[in-house]
Amino acid sequence: MINVFINGYGTVGKRVADAVALQKDMKIIGVSKRTPDFDAEQAIKKGFDLYCVDGADVDAFKKRGIKTNGYLKDIKDSVDVVIDGAPGKQGAKNMELYKSLGLPAIFQGGEDASIGTSFNAHANFDRNIGQKYIRVVSCNTTGLARTLSCLNEADVIKKVKAVMVRRAADPGDNKRGPINAIMPEVKVPSHHGPDLKTVLPIDIETIAVKVPTTLMHLHTIMVDLKKDVEREEVINLFNNRSRVILVSKEDGIDSTADIMEFAKNLGRNRGDMYEINVWKDSINVKDGMLYYIQAVHQESDIVPENVDAIRAMFDLKKRNESIDMTNKTLGIL
Repeated sequence: MINVFINGYGTVGKRVADAVALQKDMKIIGVSKRTPDFDAEQAIKKGFDLYCVDGADVDAFKKRGIKTNGYLKDIKDSVDVVIDGAPGKQGAKNMELYKSLGLPAIFQGGEDASIGTSFNAHANFDRNIGQKYIRVVSCNTTGLARTLSCLNEADVIKKVKAVMVRRAADPGDNKRGPINAIMPEVKVPSHHGPDLKTVLPIDIETIAVKVPTTLMHLHTIMVDLKKDVEREEVINLFNNRSRVILVSKEDGIDSTADIMEFAKNLGRNRGDMYEINVWKDSINVKDGMLYYIQAVHQESDIVPENVDAIRAMFDLKKRNESIDMTNKTLGIL
């Protein structure tokens, strides 16, 4: 049984905590918060032991009537691994704490790739076996890795070009924009292609724009094929790839809003969509090029990856065994 501490119970942290709590080979030993807000109260209601993020004011929690159990350092001997759920770039600062406590850690995609070995379950699970510091790549990179690793295993990729249409902010984020603009990432290629190469070494170039929506990211992907492949072959590849599902306009799924409504109908916690959704209608092969469009739920697609990263770190299961276990507990299609 692996004892897991979630350092940062926010958008990612609370989702990973719920997912880890469902695993038979893992246990949540505690979660931490910096501020005494509704998420802190909810963590306690769920039965998680609540701690303060290093440097947080314990008295602020006491004033709100929220009971805490100290800091990570107070239970370090009971912790096997820390899942760092801190905002981007804060994880690098937290690394000093983890090293001082002698604790391995799993970071998120907002950190620089140098912080640890980059991870995606399908793309490079074995590369992460026994690693002390792992970085689960970002939501966008996870989306690219899910479908492109599938095509790479079929040995059909010569070169990839992708346009990333990024959501401006998460639904619960009221501090970011744009509100009424489309913002291009003027650095070309965007950081997504180089990030993907840390888990899947293929030839890829990406460009990105940010748009005023909070629901999902959308990728338009163009694959220069090294050999002939039929559309139906690609459909079969995606149908057989775990954590990728095909959606269709014929089924009434015209937009990312429809996908998130579909996710709610699945009855999952928070209405999350762990899978990458590929529009079947968009899959097309023409003049040696494969085209398809996919949608990525930025709040949750990295959740199962965090669970699998724990198993890789401690060499608990082989790749496919871990993926299957995680999928079953989370109800992944």
